[in-house]
Amino acid sequence: MLAVERAPSLLLCVLSDADSVAPHWEAMLDALDAVSPLVDDVRPGHAYVDMCGAPGNVREWIAQTHATLVPYGLAVRIGAGANKFAAYAAAQNGDGTICAAGNERAFLAPLSLDVLGVDGRIRERLRMLGIATLGELARLPHGPFVRRFGMQAAQWHACARGEDRTPFLPRAHAIAIEASAFGEGSIEEQAQLFFALCVVLARVCADLERCGKRAGALELTLELEDGNERRVDVPVALPSADERMLGDVLRAKLYESTFASPIVGLRIRAARLEEGGEAMSFFPADDVDPRRVAVALARLEATTGEPPRRAHIRAAHALERQFSYEPFASLAVVPNKASGAPEALVAQLRLLAVREIGVVVKRGAPAVVDGRSVTECKGPWRIEEGWFADAPIARDEYDVLLDDASRLRIYRQGSRWYLRGAYD
Repeated sequence: MLAVERAPSLLLCVLSDADSVAPHWEAMLDALDAVSPLVDDVRPGHAYVDMCGAPGNVREWIAQTHATLVPYGLAVRIGAGANKFAAYAAAQNGDGTICAAGNERAFLAPLSLDVLGVDGRIRERLRMLGIATLGELARLPHGPFVRRFGMQAAQWHACARGEDRTPFLPRAHAIAIEASAFGEGSIEEQAQLFFALCVVLARVCADLERCGKRAGALELTLELEDGNERRVDVPVALPSADERMLGDVLRAKLYESTFASPIVGLRIRAARLEEGGEAMSFFPADDVDPRRVAVALARLEATTGEPPRRAHIRAAHALERQFSYEPFASLAVVPNKASGAPEALVAQLRLLAVREIGVVVKRGAPAVVDGRSVTECKGPWRIEEGWFADAPIARDEYDVLLDDASRLRIYRQGSRWYLRGAYD
């Protein structure tokens, strides 16, 4: 988000210490748009409103802000100042306080260090030096103070002098792209449902195109005749505004779904919006087909009941730490391999549930595993790590080829042997 380059103006600082402010905060910020379109949301209960170019005077602005927030029934304090810290200090000083432009240092001088919000230990150190107010802090020489208390002290010192160059970050306005169909009869068959989805989805995709956006997910809400609602979240492998692709993903997600009663309404909302345009590589022939992948992922999730994940290999000594799994948040382009000599096949280790096995050792190496003779053995590889953790690892691992052609990864931990995996 870009900071706004503001002409000299006045900021209103809106503070609320109510414990219940969080559930109402987004609605309160929306209400503040009626006061000014430029609202900087710092955190729940703390915001700045830029009144640059607004008609009226400071008292009228404060009164208007109070009137706007009255419906929420929460106590708020509003202060005004030429920069963020001055406005914040004014609000902390008392509701309706105004710090006049050009008079910041004199206004701040009698205020305590608590306004800065510094750590209690820092405040105690300053008090030991005889510094209890912002005016006393402002009179300290800048260089020695910063060298003693660190770089953050430069901001404290500037604020105590009434200077605050913290950028104003206007709150972004969310765009809601959705379409619905209600009160047009009931849907009892899958074909009727898919037709209604196509009609509503076409309106959503048209709005996405007009706004230059792509949807990373769809939120489908189905209203049933018995009064219940069914919410279906539909993630999209590659954000898109393509009606055909999104329709295929929706149908795959609802594949073989059943409902307790007929559907009397549905709503589709585009979520996880991104800026428009379709991501393409320089070599289109190497692009995966995002529609087919998205449909396959949706069908897998509909069948298994959980999102499919992909494995990543990472460097680690212990086998159980060499693999990580994460959802398909996006698609990676997999280039087509150039034609030529086929690559040599490499056996892949498949991890199994760890279980204890019987092993006969001869001449220091495994000779028999669960009654099967070992024809080839490689190892041992000593794995010893995490000695500082609660569950350290210390074991010897072997790869063994048995007389029935099975190739296994086994390990010895203490005096016991365990099966860890098999090679495919």
